[in-house]
Amino acid sequence: MSNKVYIFDTTLRDGEQVPGCQLNTIEKIEVAKQLEKLGVDIIEAGFPVSSPGDFNSVVEISKAVSTPTICALTRAVKKDIEVAADALKFAKKGRIHTGIGTSFYHINYKLKSNPEEIIERAVEAVKYARNFIDDVEFYAEDAGRTDNEYLARVVEAVIAAGATVVNIPDTTGYCLPHEYGEKIAFLMNNVPNVDKAILSTHCHNDLGMATANSMSGILNGARQVEVTINGIGERAGNTSLEEVAMAIKSHKDLDLETGINSKEIIKSSRLVSALMRMPVQPNKAIVGRNAFAHSSGIHQDGVLKNRENYEIIDPAEVGVKESSIVLTARSGRAALKHRLQVLGYDFDPTELDDVYQKFLELADKKKDITDEDLQILAGREQDKSNKPLQLELLQVVCGKSTVPTATVRISFNGDVFTETAAGNGPIDAAFTAVKALIKRRVRLEEFLIQAITRGSDDLGKVHVQVEHKGQIFYGFAAHTDIITASVEAFLDAVGKIA
Repeated sequence: MSNKVYIFDTTLRDGEQVPGCQLNTIEKIEVAKQLEKLGVDIIEAGFPVSSPGDFNSVVEISKAVSTPTICALTRAVKKDIEVAADALKFAKKGRIHTGIGTSFYHINYKLKSNPEEIIERAVEAVKYARNFIDDVEFYAEDAGRTDNEYLARVVEAVIAAGATVVNIPDTTGYCLPHEYGEKIAFLMNNVPNVDKAILSTHCHNDLGMATANSMSGILNGARQVEVTINGIGERAGNTSLEEVAMAIKSHKDLDLETGINSKEIIKSSRLVSALMRMPVQPNKAIVGRNAFAHSSGIHQDGVLKNRENYEIIDPAEVGVKESSIVLTARSGRAALKHRLQVLGYDFDPTELDDVYQKFLELADKKKDITDEDLQILAGREQDKSNKPLQLELLQVVCGKSTVPTATVRISFNGDVFTETAAGNGPIDAAFTAVKALIKRRVRLEEFLIQAITRGSDDLGKVHVQVEHKGQIFYGFAAHTDIITASVEAFLDAVGKIA
């Protein structure tokens, strides 16, 4: 059996079914190109018969990418298959994904049919699709709740009809990992022609076990896994691409491999999150903000001594620059000493004990301990007037039907410089002007705005993280005007570049 696990990404089809997360064709092409960089094998680009927009998206994605197979979803309906085939006419490699429900619930209550008729319709759909294209995947909808012996009959029949891949979806997320694995194993051992096709997993997360079920399916013989970026999808979501990819990569003893370029994972996650306006939960595995963050003193001390004490994945492997040591009331001396050293402060053990006690008192009172807080605790805080870059003037013009522009004036060592720039918003315009003034290549890695009391007249706190020549610099500012706070935080960060 092959040790290659094919990654079938359905972010643009199943993932896009999340309410409020629909993408236009241009956005879908952007995601598809990133999925190609990520190294997915198959992109399910849409359900062409469902709308003109979905049809057009499949057509344009087929033109835009060249390496992955482009897949179009259909029902076991001739018109669906014809429309899908037409949408795939520009695909370098195309696949039609057709299927029908096979569980007692679907056969009796949804389709109002009988088991024998379902097999006939399944076979007819696969044969008809093979008239248009050589690569045909069949899905047995709600296979997770389908009787195994009947499911084996369906799988055998569709493979004989020409299916190259057979998808075994846990459509409702009902299965337990051992049950789903046993289902795949049963098919591998009881379908005579199973060697003529690839079995695929497609698991939903209704009970929080989508990734576990998919891995169990792979371990029992499935060699394609259907996933989405960030685990988005219908109801509670789908199997997360990043979780499966890194589980396989981390467990080298499994002797399995994917074609995923893991260093593109974070970039892919952030792109999908931004375009779909769907934030990633902070504690999401692999791609959450806290996935490589440590706040417990015991953990921080261990990570600072050796990353592998508490991290099974090197953050750089998924595109994260470095682990994050978050200072809280639970942080220990090791973490405080590390952060102070990053800021350029060295203390002997006695001095560090004094600073640490002050730190604990402050950490009990506020959630976020900033670099400025540490400078104050160290008794060596900089006066703002001594910062190298000072914001002297900021003027922005923005609004509906107006191109956002910003004029920024900064002072540096007594000299004053002014620049005007446009952007896709007032903050982007202001940052672009600052970049033009400082004449250094910096990349914004993280930008966070927080309210303190959450009122409309609140003070806005802004944290930024910028990268310059492989080094990370942090900036912080607070102001009732969040654009001013953003620019001051950006200047605070870039001003720290030597």
